[in-house]
Amino acid sequence: MRGDFGDGEAAALRLAGGTPLQTALTVADPLAWLALDTGVRMVDWYRPGHLPQWEHAAPLPAGAASFDEPRLALALCHRDGRIRERAVRQAAAYPALLPLLVIRASDWAKPVRERARALLRDLLVVDTAVALTPLILLVGRRDRGDAAVGLLGEILRGAPHECLGALFGHADRGVRRFVYRLAVEERLLTSAELARTASRDEDAVVQTLCGEAAVATVGDSSTGAPDDDVLTPLLGARFPRVRAIGVTALRRAGRPARAEEFLADRAALVRACARYVLRQHGIDPLPWYRRRCSEPGDAALPPGAAIGLAECGRRTDAALLWPLLTHPTPGVRARVVAGLRTLDVTDTRRLLPLLDDAAPGVVREVTAALLPSARSLDSDWLTARLASDQPRHVRVAAFRLLHAAGGLVPLRASVTLLEDPDHRLRSWAEQSVQGWHPSADLTRGAAEVGELLQRGHHLFSDYAYRRLLREAGLDR
Repeated sequence: MRGDFGDGEAAALRLAGGTPLQTALTVADPLAWLALDTGVRMVDWYRPGHLPQWEHAAPLPAGAASFDEPRLALALCHRDGRIRERAVRQAAAYPALLPLLVIRASDWAKPVRERARALLRDLLVVDTAVALTPLILLVGRRDRGDAAVGLLGEILRGAPHECLGALFGHADRGVRRFVYRLAVEERLLTSAELARTASRDEDAVVQTLCGEAAVATVGDSSTGAPDDDVLTPLLGARFPRVRAIGVTALRRAGRPARAEEFLADRAALVRACARYVLRQHGIDPLPWYRRRCSEPGDAALPPGAAIGLAECGRRTDAALLWPLLTHPTPGVRARVVAGLRTLDVTDTRRLLPLLDDAAPGVVREVTAALLPSARSLDSDWLTARLASDQPRHVRVAAFRLLHAAGGLVPLRASVTLLEDPDHRLRSWAEQSVQGWHPSADLTRGAAEVGELLQRGHHLFSDYAYRRLLREAGLDR
């Protein structure tokens, strides 16, 4: 924020020199007004009198009956509450200074605050309220900032629908949350419009707010709105949260068969909602998963079917998953490994060869499954996969497993990579060496430890290096 304050100080200096308001700062940016408000009061401690920079250059005239627009902007932000109050009285004649009235409506001085609020109530109309919404909501986060937000809500509730269009698509998610919450409370949008908004908006709060409001009418024939107008955009959304809302609404719509389409969704939340809908209608989803996973050669098998089986199946269902480790689709192989881990039936002997898989996603899942067994893995086999001719995802997986093995193994692996051409792997190895400490089962005074630490000597200060040698029993 110091940079913003600096911008505010610079804008104050420009205003003090008579620069017009539109030129002195970016009037369309709410943060510029907040920076100006703070920048006007920023004291220059390195000058006599400890005044803000602009007051050294052009102080406000004492007892002036009125100010021009640039000087009035400075007066509205002045450190002296009496000057701010006098400036608020004059601000009604300058519509361009309404943003500063919004800020003064949360002023810590009660006379200033109350007069600014009264003026805002008289001056704020729909068009200006829409334009000032981002600033009002920012100020609303402050103490005493709720009055302007309440006034904004009153004005927007009575605004024509077309006036709110700019706010529905505003880049600031806080603005969108506010206006959509208002639209839901006042029923300003149809269920179909809310569903389309939920399926498009990037913000999770807006998605949930609009999605849940949209499905409130599903299954209610009295509304006259077709359920498909609501369900279709929700079920086709790319956001898992929105699809989950749509799938759950299938229960109210009495369409459990449609939920079957989402049993293999890529998102766990959506799969869980689909299973819930089916069970509420007396349908067990487990046979569907078993049927889909029973054919290892099924090229059309969705990855979600494998992990879905693990999520609701039993350990014996692992027998259906093991053959799928050779499935031609990388996503299926990755989800199969994740499913085996979910069922707690990981077999290191059968999973270890998959560390050489060409798909990084598969290797990541295999690594996560093998980490609890890292101490029992063949460290020489893993070290061979640190070679620079190996794929990067394989090298990263091997180092993760070696690093988790404990004892001397992570030190050996890290020293091996100290001169590696891969910058990120090399940095990780350096940090590993610096963080290494001998474990209790390591023989004190082991010559190999001394040799390895010597190769990483440049990573330590002399004091830290000597302390580590003592810790390893090599200080003699």
